[in-house]
Amino acid sequence: MNKIIKTEKLSFSYSSIEGSVPVVVLNDLNIEIEKGTFVAVIGHNGSGKTTLAKHFNAILLPGGGRVLIEDMDTADEHYIIEIRRRVGMVFQNPDNQIVATVVEEDVAFAPENLGYPSDEIRQRVDEALKIVGMYEYREHAPHLLSGGQKQRIAIAGVLAMRPKCIVFDEPTAMLDPRGRESIIKIMQDLRDNHGVTVILITHHMDEAINADRIIVMSDGDILLDGAPREVFRDMETLRGTGLDIPETAVLLHELKADGFDVPLDALSVEECAEAIYEEYKHWHL
Repeated sequence: MNKIIKTEKLSFSYSSIEGSVPVVVLNDLNIEIEKGTFVAVIGHNGSGKTTLAKHFNAILLPGGGRVLIEDMDTADEHYIIEIRRRVGMVFQNPDNQIVATVVEEDVAFAPENLGYPSDEIRQRVDEALKIVGMYEYREHAPHLLSGGQKQRIAIAGVLAMRPKCIVFDEPTAMLDPRGRESIIKIMQDLRDNHGVTVILITHHMDEAINADRIIVMSDGDILLDGAPREVFRDMETLRGTGLDIPETAVLLHELKADGFDVPLDALSVEECAEAIYEEYKHWHL
């Protein structure tokens, strides 16, 4: 079984003012997410991406269709604990997830509530803090840490549950560039070295390009779904959603329109510079 998450005709509506028509947020979505992959979900505000994320660990239940986590239906209350052990969530504001006054006590909170033996809790806490690079801060007070450090503690608290998948709902929105970079590196490490499936909800294109796959949402529908290089070739669709586009992609498309023979799938600054240099060499032979 390679699929960790599967949605079948998933739909969802929010109730609005009494007597008015419900607001449809998700429209019959069919999505399959492979184990061990890094998937970014992007879209403008109100596109439905956060609502979709909350279905992945049963914070929200489908209004229509269903969501399966390793074949467990999220609408079946008998599976709720198992689903939330498998799929953890990290939210935008770490202060809303930190519950203790000492870092290691906060990370231990979830496994303690599940009744794990103290030796195992100690092992899980130490392991989680080392993964996020916060082991040396284990006896610190969370309120004295920076925003990026707090978010790493929040991630460690989820990791202590040893989930198979973590959904990150705009986890860098409140961080500076340095803090954002550290969180993205943790996501990549979780995928590459720990086999964790990563789902990132974001509106930062420079974060999405690190994923194996990008799902572009608009008004509850999926507009694009593919590898980053494929998705960012479709400039017209992306511009139509109001999303920012990576500056590297914009530059290469403009050069291509001016007659330069450059690839359109170089996303990183390094790849873009190399592509331009190769074309420069061609014109100066």
